[in-house]
This record gives sequence, C-alpha cells and structure tokens, in this order.
Amino acid sequence: MSVVLVTGSYDHEIRFWEAWSGICSRTIARSGESGQVNRLAISPDKRLLAAAIHKKVYIYEIASSSSTPLTCLDAHTNNVTSVSFHSEGKWLVTGSEDGTIRIWDLRSTQVHRTYDNGAPVNDVCVHPNQGELISCDQAGCIKQWDLSENLCSHELTPAGDVPIRSVSLASDGSCLVAGNNKGKCYVWKINEEKSELPRYQAVTKFSAHKKYLTRVLLSPDVKYLATCSADTTVKIWSISPNYEFKQEKVLQGHQRWVWDCAFSADSAYLVTASSDHTARLWEMASGETVRQYNGHHKAAVCCALHDGAG
Repeated sequence: MSVVLVTGSYDHEIRFWEAWSGICSRTIARSGESGQVNRLAISPDKRLLAAAIHKKVYIYEIASSSSTPLTCLDAHTNNVTSVSFHSEGKWLVTGSEDGTIRIWDLRSTQVHRTYDNGAPVNDVCVHPNQGELISCDQAGCIKQWDLSENLCSHELTPAGDVPIRSVSLASDGSCLVAGNNKGKCYVWKINEEKSELPRYQAVTKFSAHKKYLTRVLLSPDVKYLATCSADTTVKIWSISPNYEFKQEKVLQGHQRWVWDCAFSADSAYLVTASSDHTARLWEMASGETVRQYNGHHKAAVCCALHDGAG
C-alpha cells in the first residue's frame, strides 16, 4: 500500500480508503464494542495503525484484513486524546484527559514512562529530534517534556487559562504553533538550547477562526499551516521566512465541524475529517476538493495519511 489513508468516527468504525478512487477498502467494524475513535496514527514503516478509542489504544496491522487488534494498550483512566509514533516505530506516545502522558514500549506493550501533567491533555507531538515531547492542555499550558531527563523543562501559557486545543511542530524543528479554544494561533521560533536566546521565542499570534479551533497542523515542507474549526472551514496560511502568516485559502465544502486534518508527504494535498460524516481530499494548489470519502454514518473525527517512503 503506497498510500495509507484512514478515518475514525463516532460510529465506532475505522475505515481504510483508496485515496484516488474514494473506495473504502477495509472497515474495522468493532461490532458490539463501544467507544468512539478519538485519534489515529500510522507507524513510520506503514506496518501499524494506532487507534485511540475511549480509554484504550488498539494497535492494528495495516496489511491484515483482520478486525482483531494485535494488542491493546490499557492504562489510561480517561479518554485518550492523542497518539503518535516515535520515528523508529518502537515507541508510542499517548496523552489523555486523565492528566497523564504515557510512553509505551511496543515490543513489550508496557508503559515505559508516565508524565503527570496535572490537567487534561489535549494534544502531544514528538519533537523531530525524538528527544522531547510537546503537550498542550485544558489549563492553557504548553509543556516540553525531556525524554532523557524525565521532566518538564519548559512551560508556556500564551493566553492564561484558555484551553490549548492543538500543537504542531515544524518537521525541521524550527517553530511551534498552538491553537486555542477561541480560534487564536500562537507561534514560537525554537532556538538551540546552546544559544543565548530563549528556547521558545514568541514571534506572532493571530486570530485564525471566530469559532472553536480543533486542529493546527504545519505542512511537511513548513510552508503552510492548516487550521480546522467549528466554523466548517479549514484555512490555509502561508508562512514567510520571518514568520508572517498570511491567509491563502479557505477550504469550503464540509457542512459541519472539521475535526482533524493530515498532509500528504509532499505538502500538495490535505485530508480532512468532519462531523458531516465525510472525509475530503483537497488539492492545496487549487483549494478544491478532489475526492470525498463517504461511508461513516456518524461524525468522522480523526484521520491519518501516510504516502511517503515506508
């Protein structure tokens, strides 16, 4: 499978799609099982799919046709809100409304480490250097967790106690973007630890949406930022070398909240998931929908795309 495209929904189903034909190639039905699918992540080698479903994380084999997971990671005591793989695929990082961030060893399926964040975690991403995590939470904090030191080394509170919904790190480690419940985006330039400058240097903030913001995501080439919102749109912002964010396009077509998005490896396409039950594939150059994925019978709230080298 050169392109792995997956969506998850409040209908409890996980669907795999043929990106170009729009055909659903496989459904993990989870019949008789409750629990909405919150987040999805594809391993770097395209072998595994991690699905955050209510309090647990299920690991599925992508090449298999079985709906039975390979394993279930079960230690969180509340909704798992984020899931991401370490670059080598041996570790998985999860964040939860139970206020903890956990690192799992996928070879033993045991919890390797637990960080106590003290407030419900909304999002976690792994720094490209693979040695740090960045989390954001319901209390309005963004924290850097050092994997080697086992502690929180930096904390940012850009808007007081307004919950921070989503964080995204540039693939080259150059900047951090965060979006909050009021539709505002905050941007920091990340300086070298060795430099005299602060590690996180605030460079700009802007209002992306008037309504609730659900996701911020930097493109792999770090030229664009996508912001998803309750206002049914996705906005695409171009990023200048001196961190000026300019609205380039508004992707219109979804009928209800847009919850999640994922870029293609070449930054030319974006997949989105919406409460209108559909997912869409957008061409960045034109801002047009090139494919719609129909099949879920409740809100599609998460998506994952991996079309790069496995």
